[in-house]
This record gives sequence, structure tokens and C-alpha cells, in this order.
Amino acid sequence: MLSQAQSRTLLRRILVLSAFAAVPASAQNADRIWGRVHTTEGEVHSGFIRWDETAANWADILEGLKELPEENYFAWLEAHDRERATRTIELRGYRITWDEVDPDFPMEVLSGVRFGHLDSLVVLDGDHAELTLRSGTRLRLEPRGGSRGNSSPDVHVEAPGEAEVEVEWDEMERVVFSAPPATALPAARRLYGTTMDRDGRRFTGYLAWDQDEILESDVLDGRETRRPSERQVRFERIRSLTPVNRRTRVELRDGGALELEGSNDVDRRNRGVRIADPGLGVVVVPWEHLLEVRFHEAPETAGEGDRSGGQSETRGDRSRFDGGRLLAGTVVTREGEEVQGELRWDADEAGSWEILNGEAEGIEYDIEFGFVRRIVPGEEDGAAVTLADGRRLALDGARDVSSDNKGVMVAGAQDSGMSDGGRGWRLIPWDDIREVRFDSVPAAPGSPEGP
Repeated sequence: MLSQAQSRTLLRRILVLSAFAAVPASAQNADRIWGRVHTTEGEVHSGFIRWDETAANWADILEGLKELPEENYFAWLEAHDRERATRTIELRGYRITWDEVDPDFPMEVLSGVRFGHLDSLVVLDGDHAELTLRSGTRLRLEPRGGSRGNSSPDVHVEAPGEAEVEVEWDEMERVVFSAPPATALPAARRLYGTTMDRDGRRFTGYLAWDQDEILESDVLDGRETRRPSERQVRFERIRSLTPVNRRTRVELRDGGALELEGSNDVDRRNRGVRIADPGLGVVVVPWEHLLEVRFHEAPETAGEGDRSGGQSETRGDRSRFDGGRLLAGTVVTREGEEVQGELRWDADEAGSWEILNGEAEGIEYDIEFGFVRRIVPGEEDGAAVTLADGRRLALDGARDVSSDNKGVMVAGAQDSGMSDGGRGWRLIPWDDIREVRFDSVPAAPGSPEGP
């Protein structure tokens, strides 16, 4: 006969398993990235995708470097009354002259798009890829490796009931994304829960502990503080994690608790928690600002979210993402002039799928532009950002929201009159902007972006 304590433990385990089984298959798998990975050798691997160890949900961001169109640079030069920089050298009687980009206008910038917006990815060469969004818009990026600083990403493909396959970047030809079959179940679910910082702010969404443990099958490493024993705890067993000085308190789902130290998973070397919120973007809470993380079930259907508490209880299934549209809105200058049209923020972010970067009181924000309704530059630096759900953030710490911003480009609806039929862009410098209001119904997609 089982003791009373053993009976309680068994009951808890039964309840945990029952809770998992009660979630419909479609709810368990709909938030996971699914696709067909085609290799250069002609193989095709279909299944759940873990992108470079750090992304497995449609709300996660694929990051990469993007080259800017030359027209953006020329508009910036004209607005700042600068001439194109040139450099000349004499070599064995020959004069060599070439154009040089102004260092205040980088022609290559960090960009990103959430996986839910992607229809396909085609590898062009050793570094670059062409992304086709679900709206039909095409982008060219140089995808970056994950949080460990890899030069290029790898892909892990898990076909239900089969062994996981790893495909390295130089082996990939293309990836075609789609919603998972309703009957397919992943071996492990994406971590989901609520993170609280030391100022009481809460962020709910798909979690990445130390910015790379993202599945319930991943392992938390550490050494128990009260005994010299190494522990490896699967995240599916963890109810909550609480940093305590140089260690972490681990509350288990079966009622037990541990205090772990001695690894970058559980001490000050930890890089913090990344939260992918389908209704916002991505938030990173650094270790020094982290109070607690509680893991819990993701909701089965998309919801409105909590407009006052800074959290949105929303599932990250692919239906939430449509590929986006080009940004459009109104720029109000400090002289009171209102200029309407298609927008390019910081002279490079052109679509609602792109990301606004900034920090607020130590918390890092990567906000999808589709959720931004108003930006008001500060008197000295930073900007006040109003989101579609009513939240207001005072952001700074990034080029997007500082005096280093390259300005906002606006293309009106009228014919530019240019001989080549091109559109006329006007660049409004950051210092001349009083506010920018973004249309809630963005403009229709245009021609492919990038070189």
C-alpha cells in the first residue's frame, strides 16, 4: 500500500498528465513552426522546425542583416545637405576614385520578421536568402545565427514519430512553411508562461530561458547548494524559477523545490528571459531585472489580452500572421505640417512585419510595427510609443528611438513626375518630427524590397 505522501505525489503526476491530454491536438501543435525543408541533395524533411535552437514558435523572430535601397541613402544625403562622399588614390600613375557611404548612414542594418509571416525561404548563396511573406512581398536578408553567436543558422526538423534531423545552412535549398497537420503532435511543447520583473511588470508569452531553452524537453543545469551534486531538470517538471542572489530557486510541479547554482543557467551569467508575445513582439528581461518566471498552459484560442497589465494571453498559431502590409500614416512636423503617405521608419523599416527596437527601464523591446499607432520623439532623446492595445512605452537606448534615427521617409499618393516612373520620397529628419501616426489599416503590398 502506498503511503499518504506517495499517494499525493502520484495524484499530482496524474493531474499534470491529464492536463496535457485534455488540450486538443490542434491546440498543442498549432503554435509550433512547421514546414518542408528541401536540401541541396534533393532530400525533403517535413515536420516541426526548431530554427537554430532558439526559435520554434510562429511568434519568434527570424533575425538577419538587410541592405538598404540606394534611394534611401540619396534622399538622406539631400535632406541633410550633404554631397556624396568620394575617395581618390594615385597608384603607379593611375587615379582611382570611388564613392564612399557616409558613416552616419549604414547601408546594412539588423532586421527581422516573425516566422508566422513567412511563406517560404530560399537560400541564394552562402549568406543570403530570399524570404517570401504570406502577403506576397519578397525580402532579401542575411539570416543570423542564434543566441550563441553562430555565423549562420541550422534547422532541426522533427517528423512525428521519427528521429530529429539536423540540416545545416549550407545544406539547405529552401524551406516552405505551413500550418501543422491537426493530428501531428510534437515530442515537446514550446515553453509558455508569465515573467515578472523587479518593478512588478508582467510579460506573458512563449519563453526562452537564458534565451535558448525553449522547449519542455530542454534541461536546466546546475549544482544543488546544499549538497555537492549536479542536477539536470527537464523544464516539463518545473513550475517556477526565481533568481536568488547568485543562484535560482526551482519550484517543481510535484511540489518539491531545489536551489541551484554553478552554471550560466542559474546564476548571474544567465542572459535573461526572452518572451515572444504574439500580440506585441519580443521582450527580453535581463537577469538583473528578473523577479520570477511561472510556467503555465498557453490559451487554446487567440484573445484580446490584458490591456492594462502589459500582458496578452494569446496563442501564437499561424492564423494570427498574414504577411503584413507596407507602413502608411501621417508625419507631423514641428512646424505643424502634416505629410501623409507610405512610410519608411529610420529610412529602412518599411513594413508592418518589421521591428521597432528600444528599451524601457532596463527591459528590451522588439515591437512589430503593425502594433504601433503613434510615436512622439522626446525633446532630447528617446520616444513615447503608443500601441494598438493602448499601452504606452517610453523607449530609448536604440537607434530607432533616438537622435541617431535617420529620419522618416514619406511617399505621397501623387505621381512623382520622375522620368523613370519612380516614386518621389521625402525624408523628414528626426529633429523635425513632432509625431508620427500610423494607419491602423496599412497600405497594400508593393514591389519586392531590397536589392
